[in-house]
Amino acid sequence: MGFQLFGIRDGENLSASSSRPVQRCLWAESDPLLRAYHDEEWGVPEYDSQRLWEALMLDGFQAGLSWTIILRKRDAFRKAFKNFDPEKVARFGKADVVRLLENPAIVRSRAKIEATIAGARIYLGMQTAGEDFASFVWGIAGGKPIQNTGAVPASTPLSEAMSKALRGRGFKFVGPVIVYAWMQAVGIVNDHSAGCFRRKTVSTEATLR
Repeated sequence: MGFQLFGIRDGENLSASSSRPVQRCLWAESDPLLRAYHDEEWGVPEYDSQRLWEALMLDGFQAGLSWTIILRKRDAFRKAFKNFDPEKVARFGKADVVRLLENPAIVRSRAKIEATIAGARIYLGMQTAGEDFASFVWGIAGGKPIQNTGAVPASTPLSEAMSKALRGRGFKFVGPVIVYAWMQAVGIVNDHSAGCFRRKTVSTEATLR
């Protein structure tokens, strides 16, 4: 689950538990839900295959929309897609597609719904072939989180390579920009701004694995 970031600056906010100003990525200051997501999830390295796949599917639903919309609907998505259990989603048929298209709590895009069902089948196919999804994506990234210290791009050569590899497996809605947002969200790249209080924490979590 990613947040496409452009021109991020350090932001300041007063912590509820301290009088000291807490610096965080400026994009997270605009909404309490985004702030909690930033402080607790965004950029933390994820190595669980199913969670990585779920995040990728949700970022696919984000295409053309804001991440805030997806974040507000995330619980509804999880309920509709059986907690993103690939084995259950892979068994979805035409009736399930109709059911999902009639669900106002999620993004009702036939193409994205069908891409998620297909994505579950691809995930299971990789698993059956002995290819772990987490090992697959982290292997492309070099096996460890990238600590970005420069400007935050919309995409990178790595996200382009990752996108190409995912498309090669049959995944859809995995263009380089979407994939880079996903890479930021799941900690493949640490794009917390230099003064953000989470940057060092996320970096430490990456080295402790």
